[in-house]
Amino acid sequence: MSTRVYLCKCGTNIAAHLNLESLATQLQERFNLADVVPVDFLCSEEGKDFLQQDLTASGADRFIFAACSPRDHDHTFREALTKSGFNPYLQQMVNIREQVAWVTADPAQAEAKALALISAAIGRVSLHQPLSDRELAIVTDTLVIGAGPAGMKCALTLAEAGRQVVLVEKSPAIGGKPVLFEEVAPDLQCGPCLLEPMMEELLHGSNAHRIQLLTLAKLTSVKGSYGNFITTIRQRPRRIDPTVCIGCYECIAPCPVNTTDTSAFQIGRAKKNAIAFAFQGVLPNAPYIDNELCLRSNGEDCSACLEACPMDNAVILKEEEKLLEKKVGAIVVATGGDLFDPSALAGLGYRTIPDVITSFEFERLTSANGPTGGQLLTEAGITPTKICIIHCAGSLEKQHIPYCSGICCTYALKFSRMIAERLPETIINHLFKELVLPGKAARTLADKVHGQPNTSFHRFTTIDAIRITDRDGRKVISTPDGEFAADLVILCPPIIPGKDAGKLSKLLDLPLDRDGFFEEAGDRLDSARSKVKGIYLAGNCQGPNDIRDAVNQGMAAAGYILAGLVEGRNLSLSPIVATVDPEKCSGCRVCGEICPFMAIDLNEEDGKSQINDVLCQGCGSCVAACPAGAISGRHFTSAQIMAELEGILS
Repeated sequence: MSTRVYLCKCGTNIAAHLNLESLATQLQERFNLADVVPVDFLCSEEGKDFLQQDLTASGADRFIFAACSPRDHDHTFREALTKSGFNPYLQQMVNIREQVAWVTADPAQAEAKALALISAAIGRVSLHQPLSDRELAIVTDTLVIGAGPAGMKCALTLAEAGRQVVLVEKSPAIGGKPVLFEEVAPDLQCGPCLLEPMMEELLHGSNAHRIQLLTLAKLTSVKGSYGNFITTIRQRPRRIDPTVCIGCYECIAPCPVNTTDTSAFQIGRAKKNAIAFAFQGVLPNAPYIDNELCLRSNGEDCSACLEACPMDNAVILKEEEKLLEKKVGAIVVATGGDLFDPSALAGLGYRTIPDVITSFEFERLTSANGPTGGQLLTEAGITPTKICIIHCAGSLEKQHIPYCSGICCTYALKFSRMIAERLPETIINHLFKELVLPGKAARTLADKVHGQPNTSFHRFTTIDAIRITDRDGRKVISTPDGEFAADLVILCPPIIPGKDAGKLSKLLDLPLDRDGFFEEAGDRLDSARSKVKGIYLAGNCQGPNDIRDAVNQGMAAAGYILAGLVEGRNLSLSPIVATVDPEKCSGCRVCGEICPFMAIDLNEEDGKSQINDVLCQGCGSCVAACPAGAISGRHFTSAQIMAELEGILS
């Protein structure tokens, strides 16, 4: 075995701080090396041309490149070795620029440090084994979970690129929560008008044939890994065929079942039949039959909706639940979030005092397709003359929700504008803890609200100091600084993780952050990727977002998928992964518990740990944690690391 060492001068970056000739002499004497080669710029085109010729002619079979950071040029030297007919993993880089030349002023100390680092590399590289990248055939289809703005934009972006997409939505409608809003902050655009072009494109556009929309559906199982996921989806029967139904409403009135609609769409203030549209203007433009309400579920032979329908085969009363298996290469989680339940704030009287409502309930009351047809009315049907809007209803409080959602203040200001336009004489009091106005347009909205007559702002320090009581039908809001009377109180709670986030987290082996949102690969630079390779995040499932940020995350997720899963190109897998020696493994599962990439599970046959080398990123956490020493890291074996330490300390 022969080792050749290349010393990069890097212009004056290294050569001006290190005596490379003296360093080469010491290496030759200590290790009996025939060749230690100084080069002006190893990474330059001239340097790479020199390398390609010199590597072949050297007669060596192990190589050291003492230069800059491996992050900059490890791939450069691996590529040079490959072109010269060598295995690219039979080399070791030593960083004598950032770790020596740039940070060690004394020349003698710098030379001694460089000698120690290169000595360590020589000891290590002698134990390197040839490794080869592997290739895996892939599926380029994608599963998107959630048909809100983020999920729809992701699906459309993929479809426009020619990809097949399965779009799973648990409700009977697409569009998410914003499609239920009459106006969207900060510019007070019509919510449905904003989203309907995208929804129409998804349902009927030129790329709609590439998107399989499954409403009333949920993901139930996932197997496999990046490039080759096998998913199972459970779809409840809609019992209406949206491709045949013409949305004429003829089937609704004949239905004998009529009860209070407790869905989020109508917030308990409207009636519904067993067959109903989720809301007016819903897309897909078709009703659905609520299986829990339908008389047929109780054994009665009712077919009133079928008999009233003018279209053949639009009503399918005998439709059953379906289990669909879909093979996809990537999964996008775009499941959205929920609102913190302010009933946990006992002093605010939510659910116990009439006309204390949440921001979402206010959105529905003011929507033309809401339960009051857009009229802002109290539960008694009276137009309010005094309204109190309470910001931060649970947020920025350690005992409740510690973070700020970042959008609540903006939509609370939007409420002020909406109220002033509908009821210009109404008195509006804002109670706020902090006024957060991100983005380009929120400040303009705030200025308009501050200029409104009958509108005032009052600061509070903690939500627990606010008490709401009902005195003769009028709400009285008591604060340390005074009292406010109101006919209607609007609470603005923070955005929290969706109620199904925990179940989906376990299903996908996706970690959650400390607040319960899906944890991203990188909070600042990589928020659209999860910790699991091949699973991406978009929208409020990852953290509070406005529509713009959610849609941008959906596009970012699509970009990752288009770049990583290319038709006709196999998936290249790094060989630097962990491996398990089954003879030593006891199946204690310590490794699986600490693996940040969910790459380790138990073999069903022998109960020993097994590593999915498609998911493994070679971080080494499991190697260090294994109490039996049963796991080793390729290219970072214990023997290689010990040889490196001995070289430094010798």
